[in-house]
Amino acid sequence: MNNQITFEDFTKVDLRVGTIIEVNEFPEARHPAYQLTIDFGDLGIKKSSAQITTLYKKEDLLQKQIVAIINFPKKQIANFMSECLVLGAVNGKDVTLLNPETKVKNGSVIS
Repeated sequence: MNNQITFEDFTKVDLRVGTIIEVNEFPEARHPAYQLTIDFGDLGIKKSSAQITTLYKKEDLLQKQIVAIINFPKKQIANFMSECLVLGAVNGKDVTLLNPETKVKNGSVIS
């Protein structure tokens, strides 16, 4: 195990469910990626850059629910401002998105 954290540390991470409502190519990214627009319900719309091009086509991502950390500071990636971190299981260059088993309300808390 790397670094242990306390439960208090974990509670600082705001994990939420959102639905991808727009997907765009991101040719300016250093590594192949998409620009995602994600609806988090009452929390609003956020954008994210995601290196998920090896397993997902743009059309497969539309209306897909995902899990993201929404309380990281914004991060400049090339000419794009990423506002949240979409979570996935990493296996080499392949990233499998984490998502709820059944559809839930956008903005739902992951705990």
